[in-house]
Order: sequence, then C-alpha cells, then structure tokens
Amino acid sequence: MATQDLELSGYDAIEYLVGNAHQAAHYYRTALGFRLVGYAGPETGVADRASYVLEQGTIRLVLSAGLTPDHPAVRHQARHGDAIRDVAFRVPDAATAYELATSRGARGVQAPQVLEDDHGQLVVAAIATYGDTIHSLVQRDGYRGVHRPGYVPMEDDPRMAGLPPVGLTGVDHVVANVRLGELSVWSAFYERIFGLRELRHFDDGAISTEYTALRSTVLWDGRGRVKLPINEPAVGLRRSQIEEFLDANDGPGVQHLALATDDIVATVRALTARGVRFLQVPDTYYDEAFDRVGVVEESWEDLARLGVLVDRDEEGYLLQLFTQPVQDRPTVFYEIIQRQGARGFGVGNFRSLFEAIERAQSARGNL
Repeated sequence: MATQDLELSGYDAIEYLVGNAHQAAHYYRTALGFRLVGYAGPETGVADRASYVLEQGTIRLVLSAGLTPDHPAVRHQARHGDAIRDVAFRVPDAATAYELATSRGARGVQAPQVLEDDHGQLVVAAIATYGDTIHSLVQRDGYRGVHRPGYVPMEDDPRMAGLPPVGLTGVDHVVANVRLGELSVWSAFYERIFGLRELRHFDDGAISTEYTALRSTVLWDGRGRVKLPINEPAVGLRRSQIEEFLDANDGPGVQHLALATDDIVATVRALTARGVRFLQVPDTYYDEAFDRVGVVEESWEDLARLGVLVDRDEEGYLLQLFTQPVQDRPTVFYEIIQRQGARGFGVGNFRSLFEAIERAQSARGNL
C-alpha cells in the first residue's frame, strides 16, 4: 500500500470511560435520544467491566466502566472524569493501517488482533494520540454482531419511544484540546500518520474575546468523512476555556463531538424537551446575524427562540448550537450542527460563542 493510501472510511465508534456506565447509558438514552443496542459485562462473560453500546443514525457510542478498583478504566476515570478514551476509525485493512501508522512514528497500543464469533470476524488495532486518547483501527468487513465479540444485543425500553425523537444523523467532527505549543505537533502527527491535511486554520486574532484567546487547526481527509479540529490556548488576559479544560481533564483530550442533524430546529426542540441545557447568547446576536448571514430556509424567529447560531461561507451556511458540559467537570460537551452547503466551522459565531463560554466559566469561578 502506498504512503498516501492509509484510508480512513469514517468513524467506527466513540468510547467513553465513565464512573457508572449504567447511569451514563440512561442519560444518553433519555436526554440525547440514543438507542441501547448492545451490552458486555459479567452476564456475558466479561468479568471486569460493563459496557453499553448506544446508536443514533450512524453514531455509535460505547460507555464502559471498570468493575474493580484497579481496573484501567477506573484509573482513567479518576484522573479525567467521564471522558472519551477512544476515537475509533473504520479502515479497510487494520493490519496494514497499523503497520503504516507505527512505521511513521505512531506509538502502538494494541497490535492487530482478530476477534471472531458466530457473527463473523473483525480485526482491531490501536495507536496512541494526544493525552490518554487512542485511535482504534477497526476492520469490520461483514461482521454482523453487536459492536464486537463479547457483546450481546439488547432491546431498549419501549417507554423510550414515547420521548420526542431527536434526529441526530452522524459525527460531523471531533475536537481535541492540547497544551500551549502542541498544536503544530499534533497537526503534523495527523498529516504524517494518516495523510490528513489542513482544511482551516484560525489564529488567536480570529478566535478571541476581550479576555481570552485560542488557536485552532482543522485537519480532514479531503472527503469529509473525518474532520479533526485541534485547539491550543493562546495568551490572554484571563484563563481561557482551553486552559480550564486542560486543568479539569488533567491534560489533553477530546473537548467536544459535533453531531449532525438534517433539521436543527426539530432536534433542538426535542433535546430541550428532554432536559438538555445549551449555552445562551444575547438576543442582540440575531440583529447582527441576520445582517451578516441573510436569507436562510429556516425561520429566524425559531432560531432566535431556540438560541441557534448561524454562519455563512462561500459554499453555503450552517446552523449550530452547543450544550453545556454533560458531566460535573467542565470538559466534554456537544455541538449540534446542520450544514446547508457550508464546509466551515462557524467563524462568524466564535466571539459570541466564546463570550457565552466565558459567562459559564465565570459562574464556575474559573475565568
């Protein structure tokens, strides 16, 4: 396989290591509308952990908790809180992808392993990336089971069907926070290891408020199946959102997942009805946004009522909204995004968004 052919077919799964997987799975089902589809634990022959597989659209989340005090998942959760450990990519050939990645300087975490049961076969390998995060490389081919061998299918509680449908369709992008001075290091890592290239770069002049700033580079595969923004703090008058994350997470990690929808108005209405809390921008944002963005298919009244942000680039416009952190530490949160042709990331919204984040930081005493 040639150097440029280390192909990523998309995201396979996002795995969290949490303190209580049973409760976390309940939250993601009731608040965010995911379906329970699989489980691994003592009842299935897995003695040391409990893992729940949740799906919505093409999104697959795996929520895992260790069952003994010395389990690696327990140590990970004690350090980072409930946090994303594995951003897994689907690849056509896991063994070749692992060989290429490690030959280019990636640190191997798991050599290629064949996993097999009555539902078929898959091959899994893994490499290390920023902080304690890993990337599993998963070759699924025709595997017909639930996630991986060792998992059994689960039927979700039928009462969940009575809640408003959310309508999330897929992972749009996965955002990492790294330490000051590491942005160029990790950008070069993804370019060298996976052949990703820069889609956007934002310096601290583009992403700043009166008090704080950050720098960001967006890497992508050229087709939009994988997009990986990376942020680092920049010097500001006060402690930035990235510094708050790095302190709370005890190091680099995944800051947020951007989840796509085809109808952000319906999705945000459903999430709000389910109790999800979003960051709020001032009503005056919409006076400026209408002048900046112009005509959109959606109702500006609906967008303002729900707090949805709007931005336009040369290819179209996008709509986005950000949740508050979904655990006690101010770490992982979610972006809900609908793209109407736009390939950007809402640069016109950055100042309003970061001011909203600063208000939340200030309430926590962390600004």
